[in-house]
Formats: sequence, structure tokens, C-alpha cells
Amino acid sequence: MFPAENLRDWRGENVIDPDGDKIGNLEAVYVDTATDQPAFATVRVGFVGRHRLALVPLDGATVSPSAVRVRYGKKQVGDAPSIDTDGELTAADEPGVFAHYNLPYVTGASGERRLARR
Repeated sequence: MFPAENLRDWRGENVIDPDGDKIGNLEAVYVDTATDQPAFATVRVGFVGRHRLALVPLDGATVSPSAVRVRYGKKQVGDAPSIDTDGELTAADEPGVFAHYNLPYVTGASGERRLARR
């Protein structure tokens, strides 16, 4: 395992939890608008015909030849706030995503959004 870099290149790859259980497939990366560094990923979860995109933090994520391993368990990610497969995370929903993972949420100095899809 090695630190995750260039996560945008990992779209479609498996996302696994610390125990090696598959959570889903990496769909998109959201960067922190203050640093332009990857902060969250959307992971395609659910059942055939009922997929959704759950958000998971990328802090501490690592990659192997076949997967991105995140620090959060499959159940916690499955219970996370999600968006439709063709949707976008809204500014109003950002604080709830951070709260789900007990992460601090602070907007930019002028109130700008914290996350942006790349």
C-alpha cells in the first residue's frame, strides 16, 4: 500500500474498507477548495437499479494495484449522506457529510463552499 495520489485516475476502481470489504466503485473526487487536495470521494453503492453515490473522506486513503482503501467501514460509508448517481453535492448538504464522519466543517473566509467536484 502507498499513499493515494492522483485519485482522479482511479475512477471506476474498487473502494474497500479497512477490513478489505468492498464498499463500491470510485465515481468522482471532491477536492478541498482551500487546498485543491482530494478530500472526499463518491462511491457507487446500492443494489442494481437502486444505486446512489455515498461520500467518504479520503484522509489516510491508500491504494493498492486493484483498489483504493479508505479508513472508514463499509457500514458507516453505506449510512453516509448520498446523492443520486447523476447528482451533485449541494452546498446545503456539505455540513451533514462532514458531521456524519465527525469531521470539522468550516467554510471559506467569504463563506465559499468547502468541496468542489473535479
